[in-house]
Amino acid sequence: SSYQSFNISDPKPRIIHKATVRDRLVHRAIYQKLYPFFDRTFISDSYSCRIGKGTYKALDQFRKYANKVSQNNTKTCWVLQCDIRKFFASVDHQNLFDILTRYIPDQNILKLLKEVIGSFNTQPGIGLPLGNLTSQLLANVYLNEFDHFAKHKLKAQFYIRYADDFVVLSDDKLWLNQIIPVVQRFLQDQLKLTLHPNKVTINTLTSGIDFLGYVTLPHCWILRTKTKRRMLRRVNQENIESYRGLLKHCDGHKLMQGLDSQIDSPSLRLRRSKAGMTKSVVF
Repeated sequence: SSYQSFNISDPKPRIIHKATVRDRLVHRAIYQKLYPFFDRTFISDSYSCRIGKGTYKALDQFRKYANKVSQNNTKTCWVLQCDIRKFFASVDHQNLFDILTRYIPDQNILKLLKEVIGSFNTQPGIGLPLGNLTSQLLANVYLNEFDHFAKHKLKAQFYIRYADDFVVLSDDKLWLNQIIPVVQRFLQDQLKLTLHPNKVTINTLTSGIDFLGYVTLPHCWILRTKTKRRMLRRVNQENIESYRGLLKHCDGHKLMQGLDSQIDSPSLRLRRSKAGMTKSVVF
């Protein structure tokens, strides 16, 4: 398989690898065949690229767990946050294939999966392409090993993972510090992955937890500052409704007022006029 590569920079720089049309059809067929089976093996607190899950379900669960740990904000809730360093670029092909063979008895499907996995690498035998539909499923299959370790071996009752980011909530800061090297050893020994050294933190809920695009506080979510600035910089009549939808999930009334005023600002009207968009939006 050949891949077309292109860069995106929202919200951060990434290289996306796009397969050919024929290969994308094959990837979709594989995904549709395997997703229902593998989804049943995943823990309930894995939220990325799953039907009925997603960002807001993860944030809702985070808030529920925070309320339990803090006993409705009467105790300190500590949050361990971790990020797996260059996850997609670091997935070991043989490790992934070994995991798949434990679940899939059909040799024809395994042969096809081996071809798909081997069609891309960041270095020999390593890496999944960002952009493949199959990569989303295979990423969850790979990290499902860690999910079960976290839940059942570490006994991390209040654990949530979204893609390569995960959090563990507890009222015991010492225990959270103690499990960090255990997590690091498992990821290294079993999955050949490492934690990002600058993205392992333990903070209190009251200090604000920046997770999945929002800062969670005891009584509300607020949009992270970088996202606010980006929205104010890019708002226009085409994207205002999608921003409105984003803000309805958090304490974003004042920001919405700011976006509305931006839409009606003289400078934006001038830019629209120059671009041939003379109609204004009425709310």
